[in-house]
Amino acid sequence: MEVYAGVDVGGTNIVCGLVSSSGDVVYQIKRATEVSKGPDAILEKIAAMIEEAAVAYAEQSGVDISVTAVGIGLPGFVDPEEGIARFAGNLGWRNLPAVQKLQARLNLPIYIDNDVRTYVYGEAMYGAGQGYKDVLGITVGTGIASAVVNEGKLFYGFRNMSGELGHIVMEGLEDPCPCGLHGCLETYASASGMVRQALKALRAGEPSILQSWFPDDKLEKLSAADLSRAYDLDDPLAKSILEKAGTLLGRALSYAVPLVSPELIIVGGGGALAGDRLLTPLKEELYSRILPDYREHLKVVTALNNDDAGVTGSAMYAKQKYCSSSM
Repeated sequence: MEVYAGVDVGGTNIVCGLVSSSGDVVYQIKRATEVSKGPDAILEKIAAMIEEAAVAYAEQSGVDISVTAVGIGLPGFVDPEEGIARFAGNLGWRNLPAVQKLQARLNLPIYIDNDVRTYVYGEAMYGAGQGYKDVLGITVGTGIASAVVNEGKLFYGFRNMSGELGHIVMEGLEDPCPCGLHGCLETYASASGMVRQALKALRAGEPSILQSWFPDDKLEKLSAADLSRAYDLDDPLAKSILEKAGTLLGRALSYAVPLVSPELIIVGGGGALAGDRLLTPLKEELYSRILPDYREHLKVVTALNNDDAGVTGSAMYAKQKYCSSSM
């Protein structure tokens, strides 16, 4: 059986899956990234996970497994043409020849790209974006990033640096961003940004049910999911944070829509689990700021395969690259 391996690499976990040629995830495993062990140890773990998955699925299914190619989604700036991870801050990588090292270890075609691009590619082609030609995808997680898929092809821009929507500087925001700017969208509207805003307000004494859930010595355990729980109990602080985050996201997307003219916007990542709590203000702000000709033909939805899109997208990206190179 011919399969493609898709690997989604994060600062905390690595998820590796085997995906059929039709885009179905047939086997999947997850391991801790262990960033402190360094890049070579992480690359070895990726290689070992691919081998482990192939053996385990062959035993489980009772059929011979052949991994045709491997696709890997990496955080940060990636040069897919040269196969180099230019900069991944949360992994501590800079100018790492990831493809060269993994090909030497696995003797398989290896293709890498930015993890958000592979995630959006998976959702656009095999998830919520099926049937649409022009898709803009956005992930709301530790940070915020986006990608565009046009008729099955990813858009990259100069130096492969398109999609950094989270680093649009928004009027009215002043918090410093690790990128060096102040007031970036993701300082407030990412999942981690919303938590930071909640912590800041709680420490300033703003009333909230969250104070009883998380006394001072437990505040650091607060998560974006807790904000959604509090929102559902009409907590004013949680509602204010989620509604403002949705509004800011809608405003930022209103800048992107006239540039790329998508017919569908997909919102994914951990922040998308907030659902309509985030999407309702997002849509209200977005639709109020774009021309009717855009608004009347634009849908905004959450990701269909939020957990698997990174693996599916990486594997199917590898399939697309492999098939193109074989023609």
